[in-house]
Amino acid sequence: MGYGLIHIMDNKIKPLSIGVIKLDKYDDHALRLKKIFERMIGIIEEYKPDELAIEAPFFGKNVQSMLKLGRAQGVAIAAALSKNIPITEYSPKKIKMAITGNGNASKEQVAAMLKQMLDIDTEKQYLDATDALGAAVCHHFQNKPGGSGAKKSYGSWKAFVNDNPKRKV
Repeated sequence: MGYGLIHIMDNKIKPLSIGVIKLDKYDDHALRLKKIFERMIGIIEEYKPDELAIEAPFFGKNVQSMLKLGRAQGVAIAAALSKNIPITEYSPKKIKMAITGNGNASKEQVAAMLKQMLDIDTEKQYLDATDALGAAVCHHFQNKPGGSGAKKSYGSWKAFVNDNPKRKV
């Protein structure tokens, strides 16, 4: 399971940490879930994130794999919720579209675009980590001014002008 943390300052994205929680050595699925929870709590306590963006479960052909992935995502969400961190889920297509402009992009294309955008070395990173970083960057794009996230509505032109003094109307 990958993770990626970013810091936004003056609307600029700075990567903080990117990595993978390795679970191969654990045969028991319940133990894997416990390790995910513990590592997520550790990451949260170390970096103190304001929000969690996560890839929403997707429908696959293998029901068992999909169930295990959904459980892992649920544990990550539970870790964030236990620390009162708001959660936003994004579909894999939405993340890929936000990063590459193509909702059907490959993991490699997402990694290459993030490498270019953030000037990071993705060669040594795992694709699950760049997918997670993509979710964080997608979340930023959705919520920054002018992004395709929720727009603020105004009750009057005066309120709009007061909130946007540099815009010409």
